[in-house]
Amino acid sequence: MLPTHGRYGYVGWGERARWAWPGGARLAVYLGVNLEHFAFGEGLGAELAPGGPQPDVLNFAWRDYGNRVGAWRLIELLDELSLPCTVLLNSAMYDYAPSLVAAHRARGDEIAGHGRTNSERQSVMGEDAERRLIEESTAAILRHEGVAPMGWLSPWIAESAATPDLLAETGYRYTLNWCSDDQPVWHAVRGGGRLLAVPYPQEVNDIPSVVARKDSVAQFCDMIVDDFDERLRQVRDGVAQVMGIALHPYIIGQPYRLRALRRALSHIAARRDVVWVCRAADVYRHVAALPEGSVA
Repeated sequence: MLPTHGRYGYVGWGERARWAWPGGARLAVYLGVNLEHFAFGEGLGAELAPGGPQPDVLNFAWRDYGNRVGAWRLIELLDELSLPCTVLLNSAMYDYAPSLVAAHRARGDEIAGHGRTNSERQSVMGEDAERRLIEESTAAILRHEGVAPMGWLSPWIAESAATPDLLAETGYRYTLNWCSDDQPVWHAVRGGGRLLAVPYPQEVNDIPSVVARKDSVAQFCDMIVDDFDERLRQVRDGVAQVMGIALHPYIIGQPYRLRALRRALSHIAARRDVVWVCRAADVYRHVAALPEGSVA
C-alpha cells in the first residue's frame, strides 16, 4: 500500500448524494481575495519578475502595489457588482494597512485566516511553532473583528502533517488548502473531530495563471467565464458544486486586468437567479447543516 494522509476516503463523482444550495441552486460561487504582506529584504516573497539579491525592491514594490492601490480598486468593482468576498488575510495587514481591512469589514466580507505573513511557510515548522503561528494569526483577527475566523488558507498553501489537527484544535471549521474536489469534503482530524475542506482553485487563480503559466489577462478572464458556464451545464446532473475564484490584488488589481475582470464577474453576477454567490464561510454553514452522509 502507498502511504496515505488518512484524512478522507474515495467517493467518485458518480456516487455523490444529490442536494442543493440555498434557493435550490446547484452551483455556489465565492471570491477569495488574498491580502498579503511581506517582509522587506528577507523571507519568502512571490517573484513576479526574476528576483535579485535582497533587498529585492522590484518584487517587493510590485506586491505592495496591491495593498496600496489594487485592493482598493477591487473593492470598488465588488461594490459596483454587489458581490461579497472572503478575505484571506495575513494578520500583519492589521499593522500595515488597517484601513484596507476596515474597508472589507464595512462591506460585511468574511475575514479568514491566512497566517501572519506570506514571508514564512508553516510546513517547515515544528508543531509548537506552527501552533503559535496559527494562534497568533487567529488572536489578531479575533481582536480586530470581534469574532474568530472560521476558515484558513495556509501561506503558500503549505501544510505539515499536523496542520488540519492544529486548525481544528484552534477552533477552525474549514480549510481552503485542499483542491482535490469540486464539492466540500470532510477531513478527519485527531481526537475524532472533522474539518471541512472547501475547494480553493489552483486553476481559476491569477497566480498560477498569470504568473506561472504566463496567461494573458484575456485568457484568465475567459477561464473564469468558461469555468462558470461549464459548471452550470454540469450541475444539471443534480450534484452540487463549488466554484472558487482566487484573486491577488497586486496581480488582478492592475488597471487593464481589472477591466477584463469586470467583464468576467459581470457575467457571473448576471446569473444570480440560478447560482448562489456567497462567502466560503456560508458554504461551510450550509454543508454543516446537511444530513449526515450528504457530503463525502
